[in-house]
Amino acid sequence: MKTLTIKLTAPLQSYGNEATFERRTTSYYPTKSAVIGMIAAALGYRRTDERILKLNELDFAVRLDQVGQTLTDYQTVEWKKNTRKITYRDYLQDAVFVVAISSHDDQAIDQIKFALRHPRFPLFLGRRSNVPAGVLQLQEFSDTTPIVVLKKLSWQAAAWYQKQHHSPSVEIIADANLVSTPSSAMVKDQVVSFSQRHRRYQFRAITRIKIALDSLDVQKSESETQHDIMSNL
Repeated sequence: MKTLTIKLTAPLQSYGNEATFERRTTSYYPTKSAVIGMIAAALGYRRTDERILKLNELDFAVRLDQVGQTLTDYQTVEWKKNTRKITYRDYLQDAVFVVAISSHDDQAIDQIKFALRHPRFPLFLGRRSNVPAGVLQLQEFSDTTPIVVLKKLSWQAAAWYQKQHHSPSVEIIADANLVSTPSSAMVKDQVVSFSQRHRRYQFRAITRIKIALDSLDVQKSESETQHDIMSNL
């Protein structure tokens, strides 16, 4: 079994849940369906490609390393001639997440890893306007599970965030079957169809656990930018 971690960071992210045209809300963490959508785009699958459904079988967990603040965008939309509607759209600002996916099919993980580094379609974190902050940071691990990896992987929050926040733990949200004695909840997050005309999702079971920060391999973030962008001017 191989496990692949994907660091998700951007100025804005948004992971929609059930919403109306007037109010588009966001989950406070990346949903499995959103990550499947990103992987499908990288692989070059179109919205109606049935191969997308196979991606539901990936084991999935996400760790909330840097909890973002909610930003609400107010828009006036002219959706047909002389007809305007007001809409509100929520985003997560300055959030950092680490997603871990795994499969017993090592070739499938290799294919996903290659695709995320050489995507066929543009990648975005939730909505199309939310592009990743640079090339996705990927790490591969062998003979382990998403939970085991996320219990040890170094804290990926920015240095300023680590200084300002002194919470003793970070939260992991995972497929319920990845934890031996889960306290589970049901979320409508299993992909049935990404069709723009009729998107559909089924319920799946998730569990939430807390991991002590002092149990991680390295407390210092390894992702802080060190170079001076003005040095060549």
